[in-house]
Amino acid sequence: MKGIILAGGSATRLYPATICLNKHLLPIYNKPMIYYPLSILMLAGIRDILLISSPRDIGSFKNIFGAGERWGLKFSYAVQENPNGLAEALIIGADFMKNDSVCLILGDNVFFGHGLPALLRKTVRAMKEKGGAYVFASNVQDPERYGIVEFDPKGSAVSIKEKPKKPKSNWAVTGLYFFDSRCRDIARAIKPSGRGELEITSVNEEYLKRGALHVNPIGRGFAWFDAGTHDSFLEASKFIATIETRTGFMVGCIEEIAFANGWITRETLLAMGEALGKTDYGQYIIRAAQNEE
Repeated sequence: MKGIILAGGSATRLYPATICLNKHLLPIYNKPMIYYPLSILMLAGIRDILLISSPRDIGSFKNIFGAGERWGLKFSYAVQENPNGLAEALIIGADFMKNDSVCLILGDNVFFGHGLPALLRKTVRAMKEKGGAYVFASNVQDPERYGIVEFDPKGSAVSIKEKPKKPKSNWAVTGLYFFDSRCRDIARAIKPSGRGELEITSVNEEYLKRGALHVNPIGRGFAWFDAGTHDSFLEASKFIATIETRTGFMVGCIEEIAFANGWITRETLLAMGEALGKTDYGQYIIRAAQNEE
C-alpha cells in the first residue's frame, strides 16, 4: 500500500497566517502540522509516500523531507496547480499508485488515540484481503462543515453527503481514506460539484453504490481535528500540548516512529537527536534512543 498526503489548497480560512507560509508548515504546538498526517501513514506501516502541494509550496516540502531516506521512507512529489478538490489527489497520484491500494490523508488532519496504530494496521490488512474503501467517521457538533454519513439501525452506511444543509447525522467522515486501485478511475469519472470541486465524497458515494464502502465510527478514546480554521488550529495545539505534558510522550514524532518500525537503527536515531542539540525535540529523541539500549 502507498500513501498520499494532500497539502495544497489556498488556506484562505487561516489568513493572514498563511500569506507567506503553507498552512501545513505552521506549528501544531511544537511540530509542523505536516508531521501529524505523515506520522499516521508511518504508523500504518506505509513507507512509499507522495506529497502533493501547490506550485508555490512544493519546494518547501522537498527541502524538509528530500527523498525521505533519513526516516526509512521513499518520498515523491507532485503539484496541484489549483485547488480543484480533494479527489483530484487521486488523479494526480494515478501514476504513483499504479495498481496498488492507497491511503490518502489530508495534510491538516490530526488524529490521536491509544489504539490508533492497531486500528490502522487492521485496516491495511482488511484492504489487502477485501479491497474496497475504508473511511472513519467522528461525531461533530457542526456537521454542515463536513461530509456526513448516515447509518441505518444496524450501523451500516446508507448515504454520504458533502456539507449538507440538513444533515442526517452528526457523523463526519474524517480526512483519512483507504482505497483500492479502482479509486483512480472513479475519481476520473466524477463531475465537479456545485462548488466547482472534485469532491472526495463523490468517490465515497460511488464505493457505497458498489457495496464496497466500509465506515468505521471512531468514538471515545480517539480525537480528530480538522485544523483548517483558527479555532480548530488552536484547539489541536492545546490538545497536543496537554497530552505531551501529562504523558511525557510526543505525538507525531516521526523519528521515533521510524525507529519503532525498524526502519532506522538506534544509532541513527541517536545521531538525529544529537544533531538537534539542546532543543526539546532533540533531547526527546536522544532519550527515546537511550531508553532502547
